Amino acid sequence: MRDSNGTGGDTPPLQKFYGWERERGDDVFLTQPDGHGSVRDITWSEAGDEVRRMAAWLQSQGWPDASKVAILGKNSAHWVLADLAITMAGLVSVPIYPTFNAEAVRYILLHSEARACFVGKLDSVACIPGEMPPEMRLIALPLAPALPALSWQALVSGTAPLQGEPVPDAGQLWTIVYTSGTTGTPKGVMLTHGALAWAVTSIMKRDSFGPRDRVLSYLPLAHIMERTFGEQAAIAAGIHLFFAESLDTFVQDLQRARPTLFISVPRLWVKFQQGVHAKLPPEKLDRLLRLPIIGWLVRRKILKGLGLDQCRLAGSGAAPLPPDVLRWFRNLGLNLIEGYAMTENCAVSHTTRSGTSYPGTVGFPYAGLESRVDAATGEIQMRSPAVMTGYYKDPSQTASAFTGDGWLRTGDKGRLDEDGCLRITGRVKDIFKTSKGKYVAPAPIESVLARHPAIEACIVSGASLAQPLAIALLSAEAAAGAESPEGRAKLTESLNRHLGSVNDALEPHERIACLALVTTPWTPENGFVTPTLKVKRARIEEVYGGRFQEWVDRRQPVVWTGG
Repeated sequence: MRDSNGTGGDTPPLQKFYGWERERGDDVFLTQPDGHGSVRDITWSEAGDEVRRMAAWLQSQGWPDASKVAILGKNSAHWVLADLAITMAGLVSVPIYPTFNAEAVRYILLHSEARACFVGKLDSVACIPGEMPPEMRLIALPLAPALPALSWQALVSGTAPLQGEPVPDAGQLWTIVYTSGTTGTPKGVMLTHGALAWAVTSIMKRDSFGPRDRVLSYLPLAHIMERTFGEQAAIAAGIHLFFAESLDTFVQDLQRARPTLFISVPRLWVKFQQGVHAKLPPEKLDRLLRLPIIGWLVRRKILKGLGLDQCRLAGSGAAPLPPDVLRWFRNLGLNLIEGYAMTENCAVSHTTRSGTSYPGTVGFPYAGLESRVDAATGEIQMRSPAVMTGYYKDPSQTASAFTGDGWLRTGDKGRLDEDGCLRITGRVKDIFKTSKGKYVAPAPIESVLARHPAIEACIVSGASLAQPLAIALLSAEAAAGAESPEGRAKLTESLNRHLGSVNDALEPHERIACLALVTTPWTPENGFVTPTLKVKRARIEEVYGGRFQEWVDRRQPVVWTGG
């Protein structure tokens, strides 16, 4: 650690935090719902005071430099304050998804050798291991459930604040992020403070952010996208951060924040669109939007209803966004861009550019980032100052993550179009061969299938079959509507037409033999999706694979599985 006055190069977010603490002490930094219908505003000076006191307490424990401290909980103001305190104390943060089960949480705590764990908002204490690692200190943040733990409030009130403005060296480890992953045991991605500083600086160079901006933090802070964009970039830019109270209050939380910047995942953008279409059928909406004055009023009303009428820049990431959904939001006047990155590069790789539209692509690399597509495999590879130093305690996995000449292997397949935009075409390992010996790339087919409003998510599979099949999770609304014979018949007919149009555009060996419908939700808790809602293909194939041939043998385009 060193004093902030002597740093050069990209400015660390912690150094910017000291500036806001001095210059804008009375301005609100964080707005946190209290669970009882009210909110608490925390100013920059109040945040600085609490962070400094907790940082001093952490230092007083006498742990070795760069000791690990975990954070387990849903997004909250004190999640951010705990993260800042860990950095200010010269320690390494280990964020943990609150949707992980107790076994996974214990594994991460043990593997990372965490000395302490901050516990915040949780839907259930089932994620907390019954037996914690030896000498583990639990610290309960405000809004945490009742636990046998030290209290944040008691510790900060009983500790004098840390003085000065310590800033970590660029090469010092900032965080170990355990990837939720779609397969296998979570790997601990090691990112330095230099990687973070370069990533945040690059974000702010591409799009201008500042103290007048507002952000609603609701995607998991344990995920690198929300951590880099929704927390660290917000700290660096002096942005006012709002937090969501619950899924049930999400619309009200959006209305309260009126974010000027908003990042989400494709699943939510599609839900927003479906919600609008449920009130205003697509044909009628299209007619209204073509009318000069009425169209403008309708656009404003829709965006205001979504809480996005003040949003000047919106983003989508974590999975492909259907191009027609992107065009639909842009037609409403929302400046929606799409991005692509991964934990291993600190969430900074490619985005489309503000004010422009490149549907079906993830745009251009950030300045200073190099990317290429391997001629033999089609794999996207890249390098930048934001790339990880490796996987914690896993030299073999680290070695396999890089090419011989030092480029990060993304595991994603892609190609460059005529404009120089990157198009993601699937995962290198997801491509499978049917029993006829033909290769099928599932991702592009899944993207088209998922455009049907009744489909929440889907995968294409069938490595052992003559033709691939698709498994589709129905949305809750579609499943409820199909409970009556008339509703089921209507939905079956609609999905039959949709599947036919999809198959008409595919090569013969790619055509879907049947669309199997399931209604059991795919959630992080049951292991079907990651905490950021990426579908775990292997898990779905494990659960349903034994029924694939049975579904195909029915010789029906749409199969109701009863599951």
